[in-house]
Amino acid sequence: MNIGLGYFYAALFFIVGLAFVVAATTAAGVLNALLLKRKKAPSKLDTYESGEVAMGSAWVQYPLAFYIFALLFVAFDVDIVFIVTWAVIFQNLGWFGFVEITFFIAILALGLAYAWRKGVIKWI
Repeated sequence: MNIGLGYFYAALFFIVGLAFVVAATTAAGVLNALLLKRKKAPSKLDTYESGEVAMGSAWVQYPLAFYIFALLFVAFDVDIVFIVTWAVIFQNLGWFGFVEITFFIAILALGLAYAWRKGVIKWI
């Protein structure tokens, strides 16, 4: 296949995709303008439409510990992926692989100890 033909197909794919996005956005805007001519009921403009009366503001500040706990979960969850892949090829790595994963787990343990000492893991 000619290299110039490959670029042509890539450009054609890009143009068709861009045209689809523009057409879908335009169609959504036109339909929205046509459907919004009707006046909506005031209850439809409320924050909640489940029949419950909203109490207070929707802007609530969550404690920073929730976010740090979530980041710790993601970090340890991703680390498990590394440890499992290491375990699959453990026999091929030898002592170097063992020392490497020991160092990796030690760093994880230090991070966990730090979070524990700062009180991030304790909920109440």
